[in-house]
Amino acid sequence: MFNVKTLNKISPVGLNHFCDKKYNVGDDVENPDAILLRSFKMHDMELPDSLLAIGRAGAGTNNIPVDKCAEKGIVVFNTPGANANAVKELTILGLLISSRKVVKGYDWAQSLKGTEDVAGQVEKGKSAFVGPEIYGKKLAIIGLGAIGVMVANTAFHLGMDVVGYDPYISVKAALGLSRHVGFTSDLKSLLEDADYVTIHVPLTPDTKHMINDETIGYMKDGARLLNFARGDLVDNNAVKKALENGKLSTYVTDFPSEDLLGIDNIVTIPHLGASTPESEDNCAEMAAKEIIDYLENGNIVNSVNFPHCELPREGVRITITHKNIPNMLSSFSTILAEANVNIENMVNKGKKDYAYTIIDIVDAPKDEIVEKIKGVDGVISVRVIL
Repeated sequence: MFNVKTLNKISPVGLNHFCDKKYNVGDDVENPDAILLRSFKMHDMELPDSLLAIGRAGAGTNNIPVDKCAEKGIVVFNTPGANANAVKELTILGLLISSRKVVKGYDWAQSLKGTEDVAGQVEKGKSAFVGPEIYGKKLAIIGLGAIGVMVANTAFHLGMDVVGYDPYISVKAALGLSRHVGFTSDLKSLLEDADYVTIHVPLTPDTKHMINDETIGYMKDGARLLNFARGDLVDNNAVKKALENGKLSTYVTDFPSEDLLGIDNIVTIPHLGASTPESEDNCAEMAAKEIIDYLENGNIVNSVNFPHCELPREGVRITITHKNIPNMLSSFSTILAEANVNIENMVNKGKKDYAYTIIDIVDAPKDEIVEKIKGVDGVISVRVIL
C-alpha cells in the first residue's frame, strides 16, 4: 500500500486514478511515499524520510525545494502542457484587451450608473477608448514551449504576423509550430519591429528580469507587453519607466504585485492562466499518472530534478538515484556480477549533477546486494520494485 498525501484540493479526475487496493490518499496521510500539490509552499516543510516523489499539478515548481529534494533522492514531477490551452486562451484575451481598452471602457461605463441619458453619454465618450485591431500586426513570442507554440498558431489564424524566439526549442515543439510562423535566434531583431511581445519561458536565474531596460529599449515605441508566464521575468521598474516615456503603451500581466496596482495602462489579472476546470483536471490527471508510474514501475517522466528515464518492465526492478559521476554503472554491474545475478535490461540517464539508473533482473535481490549498491560512493537511494 502506497501513501499519497495531498497538500491542496486535487481534482477527482486525477485522484480517481489511485486504486483503493494499492493507495491510501488524503490530506491527513502520514509517512507519505508521494505528495500531490498545486500551490502549497513546501520550502519550510520538513520532508518525511518516507518521501519518494512529489507531483506538482501544474508547470511551475517554485513552491517546491527542488534542489533539496534532489539531494535526498526525491523525484519532483510537473505537468508541462496540461494547462497550455487555458494559458493560451488567456494570452489571446490579453492581446485583445491590451489594444481595445476594454477594461478602462468597462470601468467608465459602470460609472454612468444613476446618470441621465446613458446611451447618449456612451456615444459621446467612447472615443476615449479607441484602440487598434490585432489583425495584420506583428507578434513576438519569447519561448516556444507547449504554450508558446499554441499562442503562435492561434495568433497566426487571427491574422497576425508571428515570429518566435527560443534557443532551446524542442523537436516536438518545432514539429507543432505552423510553417507560417517565423523563427529567429536573435532576440534584439525579434523585438525591434514587434507591435506585441508575449513571454512564455520558465523562471530561472538566467531568465529572471529578462525583460528589463535593455530589452525594452530594443522595442519599437508604443509596443504592448504581455506576461502570462512568471512575474519575475519582467523588471517592474523598467516597465513603469517605459510606460511613462511612451516606449510601452500597455502591460498586461497575470501576476499582480503591490507596485503594479493602480497604474495607468497596466492591466493586472489575478493569476487566472490555469484557472479553468479543464486545466485543473488535466494537471491532476497527468500528475497522478506520473506518480503512479514512478511508484509502481520506477519510470521518470516530466521530472524537473532528475532525468527522463523509462523502461518496459522485465521482472524485478532495481532503481537507483545517484550523482552524475563516472564509474557508477560499472560499480552496479560488478556488484550484481559478483553475486551471480544477470541483468535482463538496464538504462541510465543523467541530468546535470544527478542521474538515475533502472536495472531489471529475474528474481528479487538479496538484502546484502542492495546494501552494497547503497554503499557505492555517490548513490543517494536504492529501491527494489517487485
